Amino acid sequence: QVQLVESGGGSVQAGGSLRLSCAASGTTFSRTAMAWYRQAAGKRREWVASASIISKLTYADSVKGRFTISIDNAKNMVYLQMNSLKPEDSAVYYCNGVYNGLNYWGQGTQVTVSS
Repeated sequence: QVQLVESGGGSVQAGGSLRLSCAASGTTFSRTAMAWYRQAAGKRREWVASASIISKLTYADSVKGRFTISIDNAKNMVYLQMNSLKPEDSAVYYCNGVYNGLNYWGQGTQVTVSS
């Protein structure tokens, strides 16, 4: 079993920055990928960024150049640095991890960007 807990959400004005954190605990040695997703009110959950086991980083076009995903293996942490935030980035952000072929999700953290 793996537990993922996000933190770092909040309210910020457009153009500002936030850094989301996701702490992983449990049976974490079998990780194959980590990712961030988001879900805005009334919309489907969408993929934001991924970091593979070989450290390949990929981003949705909507956040490319503004967001950065990173992993600290020693601390079992994954981060999402979000810069130049826009109102359309407002959503609940979820941490996702694939361990031993199974998907795990955190509870989500709210990000609100005001214009």
